Amino acid sequence: MPRDPTPDRRDALLLLAGALCFAAAPFPAAAAGTRIDPLIHAARQQGNLSQRIAYISRGLLGTRYRGYTLIGGPRTPEQFVVRDDGFDCVTYCETVLAAAYAGNADEFRSMLRTIRYHKGVVAWRERNHYFFEWGKNNVDNKLCRTILLDGVVAMDKTVDWHKALGRRRFRMPVIPQASLFANKTLLANGDIVAFVTRRPDLDYYHVGFIVFDDKSQMMLRHASQTHGRVLDERMDRFVAQNHVRYVTLWRPQEPHAVA
Repeated sequence: MPRDPTPDRRDALLLLAGALCFAAAPFPAAAAGTRIDPLIHAARQQGNLSQRIAYISRGLLGTRYRGYTLIGGPRTPEQFVVRDDGFDCVTYCETVLAAAYAGNADEFRSMLRTIRYHKGVVAWRERNHYFFEWGKNNVDNKLCRTILLDGVVAMDKTVDWHKALGRRRFRMPVIPQASLFANKTLLANGDIVAFVTRRPDLDYYHVGFIVFDDKSQMMLRHASQTHGRVLDERMDRFVAQNHVRYVTLWRPQEPHAVA
């Protein structure tokens, strides 16, 4: 079987999706708005949700990569962690999306809980440990919708990477990488892209935002463990270097669509 991309990219998703139970010292929620709060305020002048996501995610470029930020486990009480001094790939996406929806700091924290946890319940077993469940639950929340492009196929997965959660079965809509590029005019700044792993016990190994530069080049904006920070990379180079075969796409929905 062909190898997955480098382990650090795979581990980036595992860290962020909540597979890890241990973390550094908690980051006080009250102190986590030093960068996010001004971005929330400024983003309200940027227009639609896609523009706000692009603005906030750009404002966090250069932030260092940091894993092990979520706190909780099967036998460890879950703590709601809010921080903006370091991200892995999933916490970066969650933070940007919550800030783009929010009008103030309280709304940001409430939205982050809703995005990160099933029905917003702060508990380890309610955390969206697998990114397919993250996507499904946020579609159910009406915060996102799945994007289906030409060539989409259904992929069945039985995952058990996190033994404490037992086996879970998914039917994932996945898009061949060639279709991603052939249909780039149908995509928008802020669309979420998840990269399908070839491992049998896991669904995705990395996630980020699609953005377009001033030459309409498709970029991946993401928290990269390889580079140690949040940055933009050319999507075609990332896909080639990591031998990507399939992706899944979601589009964040405008606030009026939120139930």
